[in-house]
Amino acid sequence: MLSKALTLPSLEFYCRMDVFETIVDLRNKLNQHNYNYYVKNSPEISDKEYDDMMAELVRLEREYPQYADPNSPSVRVGSDITNEFRHVAHSTPMLSLGNTYSKDEVRDFYLRIKKQLNEDFEICCETKYDGISISLIYIDGELAQAVTRGDGLTGDDVTNNVKTIKSIPLKLHGDYPARLEMRGEILMPWKSFERLNKEREENEEPLFANPRNAASGTIKQQNSSVVARRGLDAYLYYVMSESLPSDSHYENLQYAKSLGLKVTGSIKKCRTLEEIFDYIDYWDVERKNLPIATDGIVLKVDSLTQQRALGFNAKSPKWAIAYKFQAERELTKLESIDFQVGRTGVVTPVANLAPVLLSGTIVRRATLHNEDFIKTLGLHIGDMVYVEKGGEIIPKISGVEQSPGSIRGQKVEFVKTCPVCGATLVKYEGESAYYCPNDSACPPQIKGKIIHFITRKAMNIDGLGPETVELFYNKGLIKDVADLYDLTEDRLIGIDRIAERSARKIITSIGQSKSVPFSRVLFALGIRFVGETTAKRLATELHSIDRIMAATLPELMSVTDVGEKIAQSIISFFKDGHNLSIVSRLRDKGLRMSEDSAPKSNGNSLAGMTIVISGVFQKHSRDEYKKIIEDNGGTNTSSISRKTSFVLAGENMGPQKRAKAEELGVRIVDEEEFLAMIENNQD
Repeated sequence: MLSKALTLPSLEFYCRMDVFETIVDLRNKLNQHNYNYYVKNSPEISDKEYDDMMAELVRLEREYPQYADPNSPSVRVGSDITNEFRHVAHSTPMLSLGNTYSKDEVRDFYLRIKKQLNEDFEICCETKYDGISISLIYIDGELAQAVTRGDGLTGDDVTNNVKTIKSIPLKLHGDYPARLEMRGEILMPWKSFERLNKEREENEEPLFANPRNAASGTIKQQNSSVVARRGLDAYLYYVMSESLPSDSHYENLQYAKSLGLKVTGSIKKCRTLEEIFDYIDYWDVERKNLPIATDGIVLKVDSLTQQRALGFNAKSPKWAIAYKFQAERELTKLESIDFQVGRTGVVTPVANLAPVLLSGTIVRRATLHNEDFIKTLGLHIGDMVYVEKGGEIIPKISGVEQSPGSIRGQKVEFVKTCPVCGATLVKYEGESAYYCPNDSACPPQIKGKIIHFITRKAMNIDGLGPETVELFYNKGLIKDVADLYDLTEDRLIGIDRIAERSARKIITSIGQSKSVPFSRVLFALGIRFVGETTAKRLATELHSIDRIMAATLPELMSVTDVGEKIAQSIISFFKDGHNLSIVSRLRDKGLRMSEDSAPKSNGNSLAGMTIVISGVFQKHSRDEYKKIIEDNGGTNTSSISRKTSFVLAGENMGPQKRAKAEELGVRIVDEEEFLAMIENNQD
């Protein structure tokens, strides 16, 4: 008998199995921690530990793409791949609810149900969330599809965007059915909403009026990485499956919760009309303490059998109704109007009001948006005006109280000249805003451009802020962004008590900003309508400042997401001699003016060194840092050993690499220190 040779698995096989097991283990742990944090509201680890775990998973999945999983928790970070939304038909229509603002109509609804059923029933009361309706479909416990309400019959497939929402589980746990559909609302919490509007205000972009508009605009983004950054949330309120455990809507929601799904915590079963009214009265006050926007109460017959018996109207179920809260508003006096000039020259009117308590805060100022808004209201100084909060966040004047025979003050007229520099204002075709065109000499615009230039997403110059920019401008140290690169420690020490250490920090950070990627330099220039994403598109597709400056209107419009308005703005910016002078001076100071430019090399500053790169970096990509190391005589390696000279560590450095470096006593160098090391060796 011939014997067969026994073939043992290779060492590589065992290593790969270890990697796969590690990936699966990380996914399971991250899914559990997401559930603990976003659904149970009971985190068990620190944010840092979570981030380290996520970074390690991302790294392993990148190095071993054969173990990819579309429902890995790593998809939470989103992707910059664009896609057109596919239309999907709903299995059953997503109908809207009938609305009422009247308790009398709630009583009519209750009595009508009582008459039609002619048997005992319970009403399930839930807070009504002000978001965008969504249908989540789970197949064998995994999120397979997420579809917007659309027209009720067909919606948009936004699965990739929804996967970035951390409160929505990608995988269910427990005893789940083969197919389960959850319906609910995608929301933007107040905290995320305020942060987003603050960013938009700094960039002089139109503000979202309320969290619902912000959530709706976000979920339809073509770039899921944008969705991931905006911090959406979700609350689910209806379970659909062929194998539900109960006839009770309330009990089915508790079942959904046991599967890891986030359902409303404010749900309550009521037997009497008095209990329903008590619930409404309680949440009319308590809703103001919630982290999300609510605009009413939803009342549903609890029994699914009774729901089917009651049936539907053409547009809504007969077994449910929404009670909407009245918008809170107060009457106060319009005392005066200020006209503010922003970074891009937009002149915005702001109403100064007699202080009034509204939604738990004292309101003294409210935006008046533009001239058309003022004309519509017909405002006069001294008018008694109604103030409310759009989405309960942004104070706005919603009306004027005109008493018969009352004497009104001076009519509010929009200014014709800049309130700061006196330049005649201009109004561009198709826009409602007025602009000060004197962008090279109007102080608020100059200071605004400098403040924008130094921000983290632009040049990331540490040690400077709005107050410091104001100080340096008033002292005559800076008149434009290029002047920053002429500052020295000696010039700063002693100015308004700036100490030597602070001065050194500012100058060091200004020097390090020369290594910022070209796309961020382009964004930092403050070209009107050119935001962070557009700047990246321009840098990626046109590669250099010279090509952008020389591009024609059609060439600019051929860049992804660049329309005629943006293209015209770019052309106008580079026609201005002052702007061209600033670009030239910044180029001379060593800022990156092309996509492929990098810090210059002297060829031997890292000679003989072996360097490991780990983490995510702000100023250069990992590939760029590998090239910088090689250009300066160093050697890249992927694993840490006693021969490793140091680890170049970005954010979310892999925890295993960090532990290994600490164990072997290998130095960990951050991005700033590394760039300073290169720069110092070039001097």
